[in-house]
Amino acid sequence: MIKSLNFLGRPSREKLNLFVSIGAFFFVLGIIDVILNSFFEINITSILPRWLNFFTPLIFSFIGLYYIRIEFSGNRTLDNLNKNINSNWFNATLTLLIIFVLIQNIPPLLNWLFFDADYVGVSKEDCSREGACWVFINVWLKRLVYGLYPNSEIWRINLSFLMLIALVISGFFVPPKIKKYIIIFLLFVFPFIAINLISGGNFGLVWVETMAWGGLSLTFIISIFALLFCFPIGMFLALGRRSSAPVIRYSSIGFIEFWRGVPLITVLFMASVMMPMFLPDGTYMDKLVRVIIAITLFEAAYMAEVIRGGLQALPKGQYDAGKSLGMGYWRMHLLVILPQALKLVIPGIANTFLALVKDTPLILVVGLLELVGMIDMAKSNPDWLGFATEGYIFAGIVFWIICFNMSRYSQRLERKYKTDR
Repeated sequence: MIKSLNFLGRPSREKLNLFVSIGAFFFVLGIIDVILNSFFEINITSILPRWLNFFTPLIFSFIGLYYIRIEFSGNRTLDNLNKNINSNWFNATLTLLIIFVLIQNIPPLLNWLFFDADYVGVSKEDCSREGACWVFINVWLKRLVYGLYPNSEIWRINLSFLMLIALVISGFFVPPKIKKYIIIFLLFVFPFIAINLISGGNFGLVWVETMAWGGLSLTFIISIFALLFCFPIGMFLALGRRSSAPVIRYSSIGFIEFWRGVPLITVLFMASVMMPMFLPDGTYMDKLVRVIIAITLFEAAYMAEVIRGGLQALPKGQYDAGKSLGMGYWRMHLLVILPQALKLVIPGIANTFLALVKDTPLILVVGLLELVGMIDMAKSNPDWLGFATEGYIFAGIVFWIICFNMSRYSQRLERKYKTDR
């Protein structure tokens, strides 16, 4: 096919405008052919045999991409286009197939999600079923966010998260001397204030058992506590695995390999069912606390290996430099080794944090209803049967927003602490 296209000569920079014009014409013609066939049932090549006009959009677009495939054209946009999606005939074909699939599937998806969807109502009878029924999410939104938490006490959850947001935002604007105190307060003081505020029982607040906690707020609570605790535990495990003391080294190795060798769902069952059996008589530990401990230890094992990778990436000269300055083990690691090692493994740390957040729906198996658990409860309600798709799409969007922002922040930290420039 390519040889038969050479009646105008091989696309070159000397005839750039001519080849780009011809290529753009054929490419647009192929796209128009797909759109007319898919949505209006109009075939502009109906005079051709059926077996042939089925492939004409691909042929037209392929010819178009062939004529704009000009190496070193001098046009940055065109060069980037050819480099990324049109470097050869195979990449051009894949590009066209992806474009055609998107053209055929995105408009129906948008219609279902937005244009034909129902937004206003109080029951499933208000949904036409031609599109998504977001009435389901609207009616259940409070339960999806707060679980079974009493409506009259929801202000306590809101206040806790508003305080957290205010403290985090203030940390970006205050001087460094004050910022370190805010970080210490966030790590060691605020979690206990927030838990006491949400659970109640003190300061004249009504006690709310943790089984009533749920929804997105519970997802955040578990994620935040697990993130706070798994990082320092993982850091000490990584240092322990590299220790010269056999007891510390083999204990750390055993801990890491044990927790990495069992699935999280098994760990959660052990925390929920078996852990109370090992507690002293008369000792009670709330199920939510047990779940947080289980997730923290599980993720700490993975965090330890990520940090160990950063420690091993540092040259031995960094350790020798710290020792030459008369630094002890802990001072050398805190001031010289760990700052460099952690900077190297920011992507790995972010990946572990993302996995932790996405693993929180597994707590459903032990009876705690976070966001996905509340959706499962809502979709099984007799008045709302058949609306699981909308619920899971909503959950997917929420988790994507959370994970995307965490990913972007990790990329920002990478750029900020990048030293190889």
